[in-house]
Amino acid sequence: MLIYGRNAVLEALREGQVTRVMVAKGIQPAAHKELLGAARRAGAEFEEVPRIQLDQALRTTNHQGVAAELPEVKVAELEDAYALASQRHERLLLVFLDQLTDPRNVGAIIRSAEALGAHGVIMEERRSAPLSAVVVKASAGATSLLPIIVVTNLVRTIEQVKERGVWVYGAAPPTPGEPVTTPDLIDWDRDAAIVIGSEGTGMRRLVRERCDELVTLPMRGRIGSLNASVAAGVLLYCVQQGRAAPSSSAARRTPPPKD
Repeated sequence: MLIYGRNAVLEALREGQVTRVMVAKGIQPAAHKELLGAARRAGAEFEEVPRIQLDQALRTTNHQGVAAELPEVKVAELEDAYALASQRHERLLLVFLDQLTDPRNVGAIIRSAEALGAHGVIMEERRSAPLSAVVVKASAGATSLLPIIVVTNLVRTIEQVKERGVWVYGAAPPTPGEPVTTPDLIDWDRDAAIVIGSEGTGMRRLVRERCDELVTLPMRGRIGSLNASVAAGVLLYCVQQGRAAPSSSAARRTPPPKD
């Protein structure tokens, strides 16, 4: 798996993900020195190659003269997310991705999930962007720091976590006649999961029906919705803010007991 761009490669080197760095002959001396030093500290192979070799390997000229080779993304198990939450002594927080096919959005959500304290990202094998170099680059290295779980049936996995006491909240825009609530009215001091739907159509009906509650981010401008990765980041921040606040707040709403 190849990633490219100076910042993406340096970040991957800092995280110890890189096996080989390739730089184009003739790049600026300061950049060459920085990348060489980072590669040595990471124990990664360093190689100078003709720029055209990078163009051909990456199928783009927009690589800033540097690329890095990474191992394939390791797919985790659901239990890995539970173990991470237990290790941190935290309430479980999962992110489900329903039919997100834009790899940059997927990578950006994984980045936000890791940065904002989630314990795993779960996506469906057939209806999601593959875990490609684009996803890895957009995640800024978070794919190696957070359990990424790929399942055959997202609906069934949602049902499984609900059986283990996880509350599932689907991100959805307000729809006339359908009850939704805002993040500040939810008691997040519980094991929870949020579901982010596809960029165009949102959550599938069966996924939506499995959610314990639908949550919406109030919009004040003329645009009625946010990009999927932006919405995920804002909602994850709201979860952590809710968990940091006193749990006795009268403003929060506790959903009715599960059957």
